Amino acid sequence: MTTTPPAETPTPAQAAPANALTGKRRVAFASFVDENYLPGFLALLRSLALSNPGVCEDFVVLHDGLRPASVARIRELHPRVGFRRVDAAHYDTYAKGDQDNYLVRKAYFILDVFRVRDYDTVITLDTDMVVLGSLDELLRLREGLAAVPQFFYGQHKLNSGLLVIQREYLSDAFCARIDAVGRSGDYELDKHDQGILNAVLDGDFVQLDSRYNYVKRRLSGDLPVPDTTAILHFTGRHKPWQGGEAGYGQAEERWRESELSDAEFHAAYLALPGAKHHDLLVHYGTPHVRRTADPDSARRVATAHIVAGEYQEAAELLGSVPIPVDEAWPHEVLGHALMSVSRYEEARAQLLLAAAAPNRAATAFSRLAQIAWIHGDDTGAARYALEGLGVDPTHRANRLMYKRTGEAAAPDEGPAADQLAHVAFYMDRQGNAGDKLLPESVRLAFGRDPGPARWHSVHAHRLFDEAALERVNARRGLVIGGGGLFIPDTAPNGNSGWQWNVPDELLERIDVPVMVYAVGFNAFDGQAYGHGRDRFLSSLRKLVERSAFFGLRNHGSIRKVRELLPASLHDKVRFQPCPTTVTRHLVDGWTDPVRREDTVLINAAYDRSGLRFGHDYGHFLAEMATAVKGLGEHAGVKCVAHSLDDERIAFDLRREHGIALPVIPMYDFGNDEIRDTYARTRLVIGMRGHAGMIPFGCGTPVISLISHPKMAYFLADIERPEWGVSVHDRHLGARLLERAAGLLDDHGAAVADVHGRQRELWKVTEANAADLQLIQAGVRV
Repeated sequence: MTTTPPAETPTPAQAAPANALTGKRRVAFASFVDENYLPGFLALLRSLALSNPGVCEDFVVLHDGLRPASVARIRELHPRVGFRRVDAAHYDTYAKGDQDNYLVRKAYFILDVFRVRDYDTVITLDTDMVVLGSLDELLRLREGLAAVPQFFYGQHKLNSGLLVIQREYLSDAFCARIDAVGRSGDYELDKHDQGILNAVLDGDFVQLDSRYNYVKRRLSGDLPVPDTTAILHFTGRHKPWQGGEAGYGQAEERWRESELSDAEFHAAYLALPGAKHHDLLVHYGTPHVRRTADPDSARRVATAHIVAGEYQEAAELLGSVPIPVDEAWPHEVLGHALMSVSRYEEARAQLLLAAAAPNRAATAFSRLAQIAWIHGDDTGAARYALEGLGVDPTHRANRLMYKRTGEAAAPDEGPAADQLAHVAFYMDRQGNAGDKLLPESVRLAFGRDPGPARWHSVHAHRLFDEAALERVNARRGLVIGGGGLFIPDTAPNGNSGWQWNVPDELLERIDVPVMVYAVGFNAFDGQAYGHGRDRFLSSLRKLVERSAFFGLRNHGSIRKVRELLPASLHDKVRFQPCPTTVTRHLVDGWTDPVRREDTVLINAAYDRSGLRFGHDYGHFLAEMATAVKGLGEHAGVKCVAHSLDDERIAFDLRREHGIALPVIPMYDFGNDEIRDTYARTRLVIGMRGHAGMIPFGCGTPVISLISHPKMAYFLADIERPEWGVSVHDRHLGARLLERAAGLLDDHGAAVADVHGRQRELWKVTEANAADLQLIQAGVRV
């Protein structure tokens, strides 16, 4: 049965939640807990982790008074738990309130979950449940209020304990309906604890399979628990932690699987196969490592830290454990962590130990090559990369490093006095197309010649040492940008905490004008700097203090960076659009295409997929299938891949939905070909930042698939938020079709609108260019 969502006007707080920019769905579990049922709740938490090791959502604990020791015990079992005290007096107004009856109290108090306003989906779990199977289906639900129908009392009532509640029910309007029924007394407070809710819904709920709330009574006679059971519910007054009940021995044995000591539980979690959630692995793995000093467990926890950009934490944990000489993998992971915090000599020693083992040698050699390259030793980097290829000829990182160091000839630069130095991320062959185009675009904003006669390249990821400082100080000035350089986990280092590997003391000794140009703050929602935050903040502050010009590419980044700076430096941070957005004004001799190809190009990004999609990738793919089919009636649809990973959408659409998309391998293109491809299509629907900014700069209409705040930042700057749709939007496919059709049907007006928006960015760029000319001439602005 489908539900009819209650109508509601969002409050201001609801209209701008923390995920307002990306629309990412926030999910939480919730339970009502008291001291009597605490043993059951602790078993529930253990069972949830052991049965769903890759799931770690917030857990809301509703209570009417828990002891501090109980709160601490709960926190030990879940890293993302929050506590909300229930207002018992509120339910005294209900006609049938019997506050001395626990089942009645629970029936009322769990209704407070509908007063939660911080989440888009809340899943309630009773404290007499254990989770035995995957909850992925529940986490993917996006509409209505879902529950298992009552087994004995007909299909029009829901069973207690398990509810999947969506945003439209977490509302003042729905709570008012609950209160009205509660005060009227027009309900049955049945032994399933959901009398009021059943009266409010009157059977209008999404019905789930019984395996998500498999009640104990179905196992009377000591029947075994079916293998398909995802949640086993110990209804009735006799609970397993209170001695249980005759006739349910096999069911209670399943509950006892989660009655573990901390040491047993931590060991059981780490022994599980498959992927584990970072927060759970760190929360349970850290005390396990401290207790056991097991190097393999330490390696797994450290790897989780590294994946999350927590490099110092990884180095500290794994470095605290004695690693046998012949255990290569922990040595390799420790080497990775140490090089990521710029402890290069220690890292090299660990990686050399790892390189002695054939199964880890290729990766170890690639990291040794990276360390050599960071220090400017191309010969050493090539040698290590070649050794890695000797172990594994298919190893991509070694192959790219060998090509980078073995084939690139030093450019024939002009006189130093005629040059600007340029710190940037210079992309390898088959690297991200947007990052490949960026350095040239920045240079074009300073003059028509982007080549080595006028520019000295400084790769951001190489260590900025005394020799590099001397070369920079011999030039007319230093330009830093563009791109999202303020991010903790791309080319991590302990010298700055962001992409430019520059120690503070050398940054302070740069004596030519420093111009930060169109840099972005690129952290995802939910991405933090960890223990490296202080290092980043110090470096950022020194950079702003030292800069004669500090321009960020969108106002969202400006707000983020100003929040990290003292008020005295706020005015130094100004707006400088990414130069790719004004390409038509920068490229010498640019002409708009007389005729465009009848195509729509689609781009999707897959780096940091968990941060982009959460539980909604299947939904996104299905909605994109709908959109692609509809777009095919307007134009030819192709996939444009900025990097190799971007091709995944074509593979997944074909496998899951039978849709074949031609792929344009833009990662293989030169800069002119990138611009030409985007200038000749009619519309680009892109998820990467530069899959929106580059075509826009070439005069092509765009629609952004928003999975990162920077997409929304850009659209806000050009005052066209309607050109973006969240990848989490319930009606993504329909919205894309509607907006794409509008842009395609009146394409001339859409192009003219792009040109008009671009002119506003060009005005800002021209005004900044005037200041930059004065700065280079030695005038303070």
